[in-house]
Amino acid sequence: MLELVRRYWWTFVLRGIFAIIFGVLAWLWPGITLPVLVIFFGAYAFADGILLVINAIGDWSTEQDHWLLLLEGLVGVGIGIITFVSPAVTAIALVFYIAVWSIATGVLEIAAAIDLRKEIQGEGWMILSGIASILFGVILMIFPGGGALGLLWLIATYAIVFGVLLIGLGIKLKSRASQKK
Repeated sequence: MLELVRRYWWTFVLRGIFAIIFGVLAWLWPGITLPVLVIFFGAYAFADGILLVINAIGDWSTEQDHWLLLLEGLVGVGIGIITFVSPAVTAIALVFYIAVWSIATGVLEIAAAIDLRKEIQGEGWMILSGIASILFGVILMIFPGGGALGLLWLIATYAIVFGVLLIGLGIKLKSRASQKK
């Protein structure tokens, strides 16, 4: 798995950049309507999932430990598709879509980090991003009626934090890949 994530370090950086862009756009336009939020979230979850799938299947024939990344990517793609298919979803349903996706992503990232831990030090970035995802999902489930604006700011903040952590992981993986050469 280490060789796989090292080789595709750039997908973690790209995922982080997408997350930060999404978060900044959500903060800059606080009066955003729910349908636009649905589209932004759907596009982000879908793109994030596609990048994870690319990462997981990049060296399918030579690597054995891709199922966690592939599953995480498929969850993101699935939630993105569900979001696009049901654009009139209510705010509460969207909150639970996002919460389930975030918790699933967090659990899978922690599992992947534990697996990666056998091969390198510094897997903490991935564990922290998984913990951030789980905490975000739990907060959303506890306070689903917090209001569209509060939800938007919470999502934006999460996306920026998650993006920074993913970029940190990508940079760490790139430096490890450079050291290997």
